[in-house]
Amino acid sequence: MDFKDSVLQFASRVEKLCPQIQTEEATKNALIMPFIQLLGYDVFNPFEVNPEFIADMGIKKGEKVDYAILKEGQAIMLIECKHYSEKLDPHNSQLFRYFHTTEAKFGLLTNGINFRFYTDLISPNRMDEKPFFEFKITEIKDNEIAELKKFHKSYFDVENITNTASELKYLNEVRNLLSVEMAAPSEEFVRYFAKKAYPSMVTQKVLEQFTAITKRAFNLLISDSINDRLKTALKTETEQSGPLTEVPGQGSAAVNIETTQEEIEAYLIIKSILRRKTDVKRIFLRDAQSYCAILLDDNNRKPLCRLYFNGRKKYVEIPGADKKFMKKEIESVDDLFGFSAELEEVPGLYGKEK
Repeated sequence: MDFKDSVLQFASRVEKLCPQIQTEEATKNALIMPFIQLLGYDVFNPFEVNPEFIADMGIKKGEKVDYAILKEGQAIMLIECKHYSEKLDPHNSQLFRYFHTTEAKFGLLTNGINFRFYTDLISPNRMDEKPFFEFKITEIKDNEIAELKKFHKSYFDVENITNTASELKYLNEVRNLLSVEMAAPSEEFVRYFAKKAYPSMVTQKVLEQFTAITKRAFNLLISDSINDRLKTALKTETEQSGPLTEVPGQGSAAVNIETTQEEIEAYLIIKSILRRKTDVKRIFLRDAQSYCAILLDDNNRKPLCRLYFNGRKKYVEIPGADKKFMKKEIESVDDLFGFSAELEEVPGLYGKEK
C-alpha cells in the first residue's frame, strides 16, 4: 500500500473512532500514535519517538511536550496533542512556549483531526504564530498528502521542507483570503475589479451591483474549470475503455438507450466526490429507459444514486440510511457537489469491499 492509500485509509478510520474517544489520552492512542506510525516512525522505539519529552525553560524544570520525534539523538519535531473535540490554540500551548528550548525545527499541534505544522520563518528559534501547513485529515486533499509525505521518515529533510515552508505558508494564506472573498467579496476587492471593468466613476450603487457580479463571476470561473476537467477526464476514459453507453449488464436492451452528455458528466462528478473514500473502479454507470443508475460494484442491489435527466426538470435520487430513496431537484449537474456528504455515506450502506 502506497503512502496516499495509507493516509486515506487512516482518514476513514478517524471518523469511526471519534465517537468512542472520551479523553486526551485516548486521542493519543487512537489517533496520534497511528498518525506518527503513518509517517514511518516506530512509536515504541524511544530513540525515534520520545513520549513526554522534557523541554526545560529557564527556572521551569520538567516541562513536557507530548511527543518528540528524534533523529540521531536530537529532536527534529515536537508534537503537542489535544482531545479531538478541542480547538487548537498555539498561544496557550506548551509547543509555542518551549519550541526554542530544543533543536527541533518543526512543531506539530494536533487534536487527531486537525493538524498544524509550525516552524520559525519570521524569527529564528521562535515558533511562528501561524502554521505554514495545516489540514483536516478527514478532508485531506491530494496536494496536502504530497506535502505531508515530506515529513515521512524516508523523505524527511529539514532543508527541503524549510525551503518550501515559506511559499506554502503564504500560498495557504492567499488561498484562504480568496476563499473568503469568493464567499463574501469585500468592498476593497470589488472596487478593484469595478475600476478595471466599469467605464465611469465607481459610485456606491455601482459597487453594490459589482458585488453580486464579482461573486457570480467567481462561481462561473469555478464551474467552467470543473467542466473543462470533466471533459478532459471523459475524453481520456472514453479513449481507454470505449463509449460509456456500452455499460456492463445492459445486453440488447441498451440499443434503444442513449446516455446523454449530462449523464456522463454527472457520473464523473459522482466519481470525483466518492474517490476520497471509495475505489473509483467500483463505481459503474448503468443507463435505463426511465433513469440512469450509478452503481457500486456494477450491482443493481447497490445503487449509489439514480439520475432523472430526461424530463423538463432534473432530479437525483440518493438512498438514505434506511436505503429508501430521497428525490431532490437540481438545476444543473454541478449541483451534485452540494450533495457530497449524502453521496459519501451511501457506499457504507453496503458494507465492506466485496
